[in-house]
Amino acid sequence: MTDHKPIALTLGDPAGIGPEIALMAWRERDVGPGLPPFFLIGDPDFVERRASELGFSIPVAEVGPDYATEVFPRALPVMPLPSGMRIGAVAGRPDSANAGATLESITTGVSLVRAGTAAALVTNPIAKYVLTQVGFAHPGHTEFLAALSVEPGEAPPLPVMMLWSETLAVVPVTIHVALRRVPELLTLDLVVATARIVAHDLRRRFGVDHPRLVLSGLNPHAGENATMGHEDRDVLEPAVAQLQAEGIDIRGPLPADTLFHPRARATYDVALTPTHDQALIPIKTIAFDDGVNVTLGLPFVRTSPDHGTAFDIAGKGIARPDSLMAALRLAARLSAGKTSAGKTGRSPTA
Repeated sequence: MTDHKPIALTLGDPAGIGPEIALMAWRERDVGPGLPPFFLIGDPDFVERRASELGFSIPVAEVGPDYATEVFPRALPVMPLPSGMRIGAVAGRPDSANAGATLESITTGVSLVRAGTAAALVTNPIAKYVLTQVGFAHPGHTEFLAALSVEPGEAPPLPVMMLWSETLAVVPVTIHVALRRVPELLTLDLVVATARIVAHDLRRRFGVDHPRLVLSGLNPHAGENATMGHEDRDVLEPAVAQLQAEGIDIRGPLPADTLFHPRARATYDVALTPTHDQALIPIKTIAFDDGVNVTLGLPFVRTSPDHGTAFDIAGKGIARPDSLMAALRLAARLSAGKTSAGKTGRSPTA
């Protein structure tokens, strides 16, 4: 047994690409900068079957987290689900019969990282519509993790989704909601709370002493003096003024269409945007294969690949593990207090 704590990796939806990119990531563990030790939480027999179906000659070892680091160089460590549940998922065929295993993998991972048994949590993609068939009531994966991060009866923290890459980091203030609902949800309090968490975690997790934030406008040209919508003037401008009064370095609202070219990116550490696509379109254009989803505001480090279950290509062996590998590396850096940012006030993307 070793004292070096590994990273807990959840299974995700077993019918998706999560299991195979975990296998691929282990296979490429020594490529480039290498990967930190991790273990997959699931059914070892299922993982072995998926490897065989894909034609991967990858050894799988049934071990707990205490021995995962020791085993990692020679086999993919897989921790069985505590319930002993077996998984019979077929690649590319989402089935609510697998929902229990998906959820148990997540709850187990959170328990391990909260107990300090695992250094950080990395989550493979889930399909919310599959989980809702068995009563999953949370708005999404992130909100479920927030609820699991506290004791029963305690109010969960506000989880903030940051999409991170070496070249750009973005935070959507509203996430998985219809565009028509954004104006009612985009309140001064939400903008302020989100920006506070971003600034706090950039200092605490990323080691940026003086985080520089920028906020894009909601409407074209940031509303152009309220001639194209009043939200920028009535909500975003007062939020920025309040945050600046608190000592947070933030600018905006600025037109979203001028925020993401190279010269603009050099002036900030993270861009906050009122809507989901304002943030995700630029980062997926710039860093589609190696972007990482980082949840800020939790009492532990959580990252995940910046993509979904990809049922359409699951089991074909053509999925790419790049984003998962980036998520594992970033989780290790954040949990160890090491980032590429240093203490200069430059971005974690610099």
